[in-house]
Amino acid sequence: MNPLTENDDNTGETTTLLIRHMVCPRCIMAVRDILTRAGLSPLSVKLGSAVIPGRLSAETLAHISDSLDAIGFSLIKDRRSALVEQIKTAVIDYVHSSGKSRKKTFSDLIASSLHRDYSHLSKIFSETTGTTIEQYIIAQKIERVKELIEYGDLTISEIADLLGYSSAAHLSAQFRKHTGLTPSEYKKLRSARASLDSI
Repeated sequence: MNPLTENDDNTGETTTLLIRHMVCPRCIMAVRDILTRAGLSPLSVKLGSAVIPGRLSAETLAHISDSLDAIGFSLIKDRRSALVEQIKTAVIDYVHSSGKSRKKTFSDLIASSLHRDYSHLSKIFSETTGTTIEQYIIAQKIERVKELIEYGDLTISEIADLLGYSSAAHLSAQFRKHTGLTPSEYKKLRSARASLDSI
């Protein structure tokens, strides 16, 4: 297991832990809690990583690894996996954060944020995960559409605009292809289940 140790002129030596399966703000809170309970004072915790002051002993690292595993996270142990996790984090951040500029294509955005050629990133992602970045983006968009439908605050047209679809029809076609339902059918199904749950 090789966490990244770096020197920072302002704060001294730091260790960056790369963490798999962090997808939401609650994940950040859970990881911060684990690190704090381990007696560490994280300098930052964000999706996919945490920065700790100083070096970590093998014993502390093993304890953190076990604690993360217990709640569904895991430390990333090799560079290839770390790169794939960075790509996933970038996709999740892009899809799940409203107000992002859609002027840049995602391929340009990810290449510039990870400072790598997109074709290289795409090849590593496909070889490691068995799916393409494009398929992963679509899957994340579909999950985000489901969330937004369940919140009930936006129309399908507004959701399509928010997520960068060319039209509500395009969103609906892609949603149906991946779920077997139109967004309207999905909404009715969720409403029916919510009513049954309240009985």
